[in-house]
Amino acid sequence: MSEHRLRIVPAGTPRATILIVPPLFEEANRTRRTLVLAMRALAADGFAALLPDLPGQNESLIPLVEVDMVCWQDALAEVVSGIDGPAIVASCRGGALIDHKAEAKAWWRLAPVGGASLLRTLMRARISADREAGVASSLESLQDEAKTTPLLLAGNHLSPAMIAQLGASEAQAVEPLRSIGLGADGIAGTPLWLRAEPGEDAAMAAAIAADISAWSKTCGIS
Repeated sequence: MSEHRLRIVPAGTPRATILIVPPLFEEANRTRRTLVLAMRALAADGFAALLPDLPGQNESLIPLVEVDMVCWQDALAEVVSGIDGPAIVASCRGGALIDHKAEAKAWWRLAPVGGASLLRTLMRARISADREAGVASSLESLQDEAKTTPLLLAGNHLSPAMIAQLGASEAQAVEPLRSIGLGADGIAGTPLWLRAEPGEDAAMAAAIAADISAWSKTCGIS
């Protein structure tokens, strides 16, 4: 995987590397600032933290329309294979759909979501945009079109293969795994992925880092 990788390291030898897998599509942009804050908190606690761009995203030179879910899964597995020492994969939202091929010491997932739900959100955004432009579209018509033609969904040009795979994707079983949500029994914070613009939640970032650090100890990382 030749994409850009943001890496934040501790002062000394890292206890482990935390590979951050962001949410997919526009949700990644809305959460990136908070995830980077979490990476800094992890580095302060002795971890290396790594946030790679996915092929077709951010600074990638690969057109998104040429990418599918399998490509993303393989790319993350390649990143983890090149990490020296133990690695924990920490995924947020749709990132949990592409993290299972990695050979990691452990997995941590925040508010994992199914691919069908993400796809419906993307298609509804397209329908709303079409309506504003005076174009009639529906979930059914977009689903039919997507079988043979790439679709532009919320600014993302997605291939038929990507759309089909996304719609059928569910987070796969891995172990050891800690899966946690937001709220009283989970991470205290706000669902940044629902905001219209990128946001930042420093308290949420600190809670993410603290929970990953605590989880790592139960997995034999000290």
